[in-house]
Amino acid sequence: MSLGLHYKDERHIFDEAGEKTPFLEYPLFRDTGIVRHGFSTRLGGVSEGCWASLNLSFDRGDSPEAVMENFRRIGSELGVRCEDMVLSQQTHTTNVRVVTGEDRGKGITRERDYKDVDGLITDEPGICLVTSYADCVPLYFVDPVKKAIGLSHSGWRGTVGRIGQKTIEMMSECFGSDPADVLAAIGPSVCKDCYEVSGDVIEKFREAFDEKLWPELFYEKENGKYQLDLWKANEFIFLESGILPEHMAVTNLCTHCNSRILYSHRAMGDRRGNLCAFLVLKQ
Repeated sequence: MSLGLHYKDERHIFDEAGEKTPFLEYPLFRDTGIVRHGFSTRLGGVSEGCWASLNLSFDRGDSPEAVMENFRRIGSELGVRCEDMVLSQQTHTTNVRVVTGEDRGKGITRERDYKDVDGLITDEPGICLVTSYADCVPLYFVDPVKKAIGLSHSGWRGTVGRIGQKTIEMMSECFGSDPADVLAAIGPSVCKDCYEVSGDVIEKFREAFDEKLWPELFYEKENGKYQLDLWKANEFIFLESGILPEHMAVTNLCTHCNSRILYSHRAMGDRRGNLCAFLVLKQ
């Protein structure tokens, strides 16, 4: 059951979900007709306790059987088999992996033979790219001309390292994608009002972004800490990479503000589940 990503409020999602497994989606991608995609919520799964209920991580102490059932449930809603999913192995790098048919099921139904991968791209239909989140920024890419897709995980380190730009460059190099053709989206993640960081993080952003952009990216507070806008930073990266403004969608959904329906590391700590982004080219 899909819900438009620019949602009304938490109650809207609870009321619409019922006993189903909801996911969030972008009309920008849905209207292309060439992909299935989504972003999970905490709703509609079988996990219990601190993982309740749609935990999509095998690495957080939850029952593997429950996690697999959760993947089956969200996969059923998306029209994707678990055997066709490929899961990243995220360590806040800017490494992007080209995914092929030989990777089907890795990280879900069989072991991965790769590590330190925060971005995935493919031009093969039927392979579902999957990346994990609990405050960091999901970046989606769809090239409707070359029929290629990408998903990348961008925390503050990935944003400073411009993993969004590197993903676009990899799609251009591997599939011939023109950035002007690519549709891109910034998914649910922590908002500027909820994302307090220290001065050493801000120094990295000062080094990575033009000074004229700093007022929109961060501001200093009386306690010496800063509020940082990862959404705006990734939007600037999209624009600088050649993505057209009319080809971008930016979330209005903060994981921290909405931790009743989304997992948030800042709100919940380590005792929690993970959300996932999904993207697949239709057969």
